[in-house]
Amino acid sequence: MQLHFSPSMRSITISSSSNGLNGNGGGDLMKIKVAPRHISYRTLFHTILILAFLLPFVFILTALVTLEGVNKCSSIDCLGRRLGPKLLGRNTDSGRVLKDFVKILNQVNSEKVPDGLKLPDSFSQLVSEMKTNKYSSKEFALILKGMMERSEREIRESKFAELMNKHFAASAVPKGIHCLSLRLTDEYSSNAHARKQLPSPELLPLLSDNSYHHFVVSTDNILAAAVVVASAVQSSANPAKIVFHVITDKKTYAGMHSWFALNPVPPAIVEVKGVHQFDWLTRENVPVLEAVEKHFGIRNYYHGNHIAGANLSDTTPRTFASKLQARSPKYISLLNHLRIYLPELFPNLDKVVFLDDDVVIQRDLSPLWKIDLNGKVNGAVETCKGEDKWVMSKRFRNYFNFSHPLIANNLNPEDCAWAYGMNIFDLSAWRKTNIRDDYHIWLKENLKSNLTLWKLGTLPPALIAFRGNVHPIDPSWHMLGLGYQNNTNIENVKKAAVIHYNGQSKPWLEIGFEHLRPFWTKYVNYSSDFIRNCHILQ
Repeated sequence: MQLHFSPSMRSITISSSSNGLNGNGGGDLMKIKVAPRHISYRTLFHTILILAFLLPFVFILTALVTLEGVNKCSSIDCLGRRLGPKLLGRNTDSGRVLKDFVKILNQVNSEKVPDGLKLPDSFSQLVSEMKTNKYSSKEFALILKGMMERSEREIRESKFAELMNKHFAASAVPKGIHCLSLRLTDEYSSNAHARKQLPSPELLPLLSDNSYHHFVVSTDNILAAAVVVASAVQSSANPAKIVFHVITDKKTYAGMHSWFALNPVPPAIVEVKGVHQFDWLTRENVPVLEAVEKHFGIRNYYHGNHIAGANLSDTTPRTFASKLQARSPKYISLLNHLRIYLPELFPNLDKVVFLDDDVVIQRDLSPLWKIDLNGKVNGAVETCKGEDKWVMSKRFRNYFNFSHPLIANNLNPEDCAWAYGMNIFDLSAWRKTNIRDDYHIWLKENLKSNLTLWKLGTLPPALIAFRGNVHPIDPSWHMLGLGYQNNTNIENVKKAAVIHYNGQSKPWLEIGFEHLRPFWTKYVNYSSDFIRNCHILQ
C-alpha cells in the first residue's frame, strides 16, 4: 500500500502495489480530495518562526516553576495548574495564603494580647507546640504578637539598665585614679620636693603678667589635669609663654601639688591653688552655690535613686540618657561653677583661656589671644550649626523648659547655644557687666521652682547670663562629643585644635571609646612610677 500527496496538497491517493486484483499490476484503493487551503505558506512560516521564539521562554518558565515547587510535578495536569496562573497573571495558592495571613495580622494588631495567654520561651518551642496543638491562624498571630511584645520589653529594660550602669560608672572614681591621688597625697606629706613652692619665687610675678598666655583649669582629677597641661605645652609653638593656673578642692590639693612639683613641664609655668586659698571665695560672695551644695532636695536629685518616680514607659532611652547626664553629681560641685568668678579670682589678668579637664589640646592656641572679640566677653564655638546634627544642633529649646512662664517670657527657644570647655574670656570687658549677678539670680529662680527651669548643670544659667556677650569663634578650635559620640569622624578629630570628651565615656574610664582613647593616652606620662604602680588604664 502506498500513500500519495498531490503537489498542490489538495488530494491524497491510497494505492495497492499487488498485481492480483484486476490484472493491471495495481490500482487505486481510495482517492481523497482535500478542501482548498486557506493558509498561505508565508503565514505558516511566520507562525513557525514565532513559536520558535516563544518555546524557549516557555521551557525556561516551566523549569523555574518546577524548581520552585516543594513537591515535584509528575503530570502535565500538575504542571498546568502551577504554570497556568503565572502565565495568566493570577495568584497562586501561596499568594492567597499570604494575603489571608496579612489580613489576620492587621486584625490582631489592634487587639490586646490576653493576659492568660501562655507564650513559648523560644522559636523552637513555638514550632514544637505548633506540631502538637491545633492553633487557629488568629491564635497563632496572637502568640506571635505576644512573643514580640515580650522581647521588646526585655530589650527596653536591658537598655535602661545599661544606661543606669553607665551612669554609675561615669560618676564613680576609677580605682587607678583614686590610687594616684592617695599616693601623691602621701608623697606630699613625706617628700619635701613634693611640697616645693609652685612656681618658684622668682617666677611669681609672671602669674599676673598679661604678656603671657594664661590658661585656667578647675578640677579634682589629677590625671586629667596632667593631660590637659602636657598636651597644651607639647602642642604650643612657644611653651615658654604659657602659664597654667590649676584650681582644685581642698582634699585634692596636696596630691595635685605633688604631681606638678615632681613632674614639671618646663619652660611652661604651673600654679596650683586650692579653693580654700582664694580669699574672695567666701560664703558671703557665693551664697547661692553654698545653697546648691547643702540643699537636701538638690543633693537627693543628683545623688538619689534616678529611677524612682520615673515613668520609663513614656521615656525613650535617648531621653533617659540625657536626663541621667544632667544628674551627674559634678554639676553641684563648686569647681564646676568656678568659671563664673574668673574676673574676681584673677583680678590682674586681662584675658584667659578656660579649659575643662576632659579636653586635649592638639594645636598651638596662642592665636586665640589675637582674636578680636568686638567688645564681647566670651569667645566660644556655637553649637547650633555644623555637620554633626547630634552634637552641633543645640539651641535654647534643648536646655530650658519653655512650658514654664518665666522661661517662655524671657528667652527665645531658637537662640543658638554655645559650648563650655574651651573659651577665651576677656576679663576686662567682663568686669564691666552684670554677668555674675545674673547668673546668681537665675540659679535662685531655678532653686525656687524646684529645678523646673532647667536640669542640666552649669551651662543653662551661663547661656542666660552671657546673652549678648558671646563672640562666635571658628568651630575648628573646639570639637565636642567625644564622650558620647561613638561614630565621631576620626579625620575631624585629627584636625581639631581642642578635642572635648564631654559626655559619660571619659577616656580615663573603662567605658571610654577605645578608638578615641589614644588621642588622650598619648599625653599620659607612663614613665611616672605613680602611674605605673597604680596600673592606670592597663
